[in-house]
Amino acid sequence: MTVLTPDLVDQVRENAEFNASACMNCGVCTAICPLGSEHLPRGIFRYVLLGMKEELLKQQETVFSCLLCKMCEVNCPAGVHIVENVRTLRHYFDRQAFGL
Repeated sequence: MTVLTPDLVDQVRENAEFNASACMNCGVCTAICPLGSEHLPRGIFRYVLLGMKEELLKQQETVFSCLLCKMCEVNCPAGVHIVENVRTLRHYFDRQAFGL
């Protein structure tokens, strides 16, 4: 059973921009990612937008393994600020783990 957290996107963007709603889910970012992760970045962004907190928390290692190389960002047809979104997610995970 999946429990949804409707305000998850607001929790994530508490102190930063998170423009994942512009994502068209086209898959360019996933195809070009040097890590070859099927979840990064569009899948993870979708978890946030849909309020799937448990699924998002399962992807913490993937988020922290991102190289922040911007390959995905410079090729994104929607202009999503992917690297900033990943940084925002890292801050969110830190806040969850350490109460920052």
